[in-house]
Amino acid sequence: MENVTLAIEAYRPEHQPFFEALNREWIEKYFWMEPIDEAVLQHPDLHILGKGGEILMAVYEGQVVGTAALKFVEPGVYEFTKMAVDNKHRGLGLGRALAEAARDKARTLGARKIILYSNTILTTAIELYRKLGFEEIPLDGPYKRSNIKMQLLLTEES
Repeated sequence: MENVTLAIEAYRPEHQPFFEALNREWIEKYFWMEPIDEAVLQHPDLHILGKGGEILMAVYEGQVVGTAALKFVEPGVYEFTKMAVDNKHRGLGLGRALAEAARDKARTLGARKIILYSNTILTTAIELYRKLGFEEIPLDGPYKRSNIKMQLLLTEES
């Protein structure tokens, strides 16, 4: 993939329909929409941006084809959430580019660690997270569909 065709952009209000559609596609394919999903996807400005988080959008050859979010959890901790890449654009490294951009953004926000909740049936995603250095930790969290929690330490914890 040539980088000249990919841009990772900060979320703007006009991105909301893409943010919702991209995430709704994978959630409904593998699971079900939970009330927390509906709220976050319809109002990311309130539930992510308004609480100190960030959303990134992947624009490939002029089309919005992916997204990922960092949800503020507590000072120094962000949740990597709502990552999605359009079906027709998978396999091009866009998910990795989004995850790396989110990791870098978390560092600029002062994060010392990133957590995520997922499900092991999403084998490609879990494999990507492991390649990026995420490690499995005990599960807790807000999503009924989650059966794995992972973290990436950005600074050495003492």
